[in-house]
Amino acid sequence: MDTLAIGVLLPTGTAQWGPTDDPRDLIALGRTAEHLGFASLFVNDSLISPRIEALTMLAALAPTTERAILGTGALLPFLRRPVQAAQSLASIDLLSGGRLTLAVGAGFPGRFGRPFYDLSEVPWARRFARLDETVDLWRALWRGADSFHGEFHHFPGLPPALRPTRPTGPPIWLGGATPAALARTGRHYDGWLPYPPDPADYTAGLHDIHAAATEAGRTPEAITPALFVTVRTDDDPPSARAALDDYARATYGLPLPELEKIQAVVAGTAEQVAARLTQYVTAGARHLVIRPAALNLRAQREQMERVAALIPGLSPRTRVRPGQ
Repeated sequence: MDTLAIGVLLPTGTAQWGPTDDPRDLIALGRTAEHLGFASLFVNDSLISPRIEALTMLAALAPTTERAILGTGALLPFLRRPVQAAQSLASIDLLSGGRLTLAVGAGFPGRFGRPFYDLSEVPWARRFARLDETVDLWRALWRGADSFHGEFHHFPGLPPALRPTRPTGPPIWLGGATPAALARTGRHYDGWLPYPPDPADYTAGLHDIHAAATEAGRTPEAITPALFVTVRTDDDPPSARAALDDYARATYGLPLPELEKIQAVVAGTAEQVAARLTQYVTAGARHLVIRPAALNLRAQREQMERVAALIPGLSPRTRVRPGQ
């Protein structure tokens, strides 16, 4: 792939809102991001922190935006009944004119993931196999299957399902960078959305994905290599790191030195941020999902504007414009 897309994660969680922010302004923020040239608008999914529900947010963005890809980063399928979720996803895809892309995951380990399963009354064991089978069920429904038999889902009779824009359904990416996740991405998924702190790990992971794809008889180039990265741009590097530290504590309850051990985070001047992002592009990333590190909607917009100004210089390759 010789194109580069730059997207943005919208701040749907209340931890990223100021005391006077109106959540309805998220729709205007999405339109602003599209106008600024971002190729995609992503939203996150959670039950353990208060936020606008992911599919509800995408449904609101579908008729109010025109060109940007609408994505999840990442959707947690086990939070929803699978047949109903397939209907909701197909609905958003149709209402957006076929602009839906799904990144999915099985949740983080430990305190950031296990409570999701308790609240959903879904077993923690075999969660990755359950995720893959749920995606298989969605794709079967979208193809018009009238039955499905798997390890976790048994439907001897399926009603006619709403069909998405594409016969194969919207692209589905996988989050995660364990060896098993890399192999599963290569075999079954349309893209990869990890957040490795080191660009070298991105290169290694993408190599393993391509090897798994080739072994499975798939074309490696058909798998979109994406990246989820948190960014703070300021004129003063210490101020940028201080703001990112505030964001890390508000969002995860972790100081920045701990967060940057487990996630891709970038803070500094425009030149420093652009240089770091370019390292990931050189490592193979072709769709960057930028999460602006700001704690109110006005600051989110300011950070989007700063990142948008960097887009033309991030890569010598041709960039993807919204809707392409």
